[in-house]
Amino acid sequence: MKYIHCFAASLLLTIVMSCHNQDKNEDNAKLSSLKETASVPDNGPYATDSTASPQKIDQKRKQDPADNEPASAHTDWDKKIIKNATLQLEIKDGNKFYALLREKVKNLGGYIAQEEQTETAYKLENALVIKIPVDQFDIALLQLSDKVEKVHERKISSQDVTTEFVDTRSRMESKKQVRLQYLDLLKQARNMEDILNVQSAINGIQEEIESAAGRVEYLGHAAAYSTINLTYFQVLNASAAETPTSSFGNRIVHSFKEGGAWLSEFFIGLVAVWPLLLITVLGIIFFKKFRNKPKNA
Repeated sequence: MKYIHCFAASLLLTIVMSCHNQDKNEDNAKLSSLKETASVPDNGPYATDSTASPQKIDQKRKQDPADNEPASAHTDWDKKIIKNATLQLEIKDGNKFYALLREKVKNLGGYIAQEEQTETAYKLENALVIKIPVDQFDIALLQLSDKVEKVHERKISSQDVTTEFVDTRSRMESKKQVRLQYLDLLKQARNMEDILNVQSAINGIQEEIESAAGRVEYLGHAAAYSTINLTYFQVLNASAAETPTSSFGNRIVHSFKEGGAWLSEFFIGLVAVWPLLLITVLGIIFFKKFRNKPKNA
């Protein structure tokens, strides 16, 4: 009986020790797992593979250039810049150039806002105002001046109206809020005088809102569509070239020269008709003598 009790006590002690060692091993495994997790560096978008080598991480970073670009490299599409250009071209065939011009403007998403044609003995000239999307402005200048006889004038200017655009739009929104407050006051008006005063103020604010809205729309359209003032001409008769307008001093000198030339021609003409002048003078002399001769009684 004594041996049975000893055997049971030994068996119970063995079971207890075995369970204790199993729990300890599980705790150690969990602790090791937590340590491994904590030791993995947080590489942001490159931490998907914990076993990746530094070379692979650098390769992934090179393949994603958007993360390496500085913030200043992104284009600010909120800027409002009005671009204008002036072109004066000499072309060979006006009809052919005009057909190509319309096709180019259409392909670039623009349109012809104004057109005027004049013709003289010397040349046939067209003046156009072309509206082109701002992102096609540089391309349009290159295409319009391509394969022409000569570029006589090329002028480009730009104006940043971002500040004016933002300020005008902000004032417009503020005026709208003020108008809403006046509308609330209009509902609370008790007599006709108050109603008229509030309504007059609302009308004034409404005019300011409409004016600001028109200005914002104009600036937005002017910034979205650049303006190209294009003048091109075809020489019809080179011998009939137009002389430039002379200055006042040059015109006076020219008049003196013309007067001297006319006086010279006058004296030359007198010399040419000297026989007639001689006969006229002799006739006058005889007439005077005959008239002064006394009559016999």
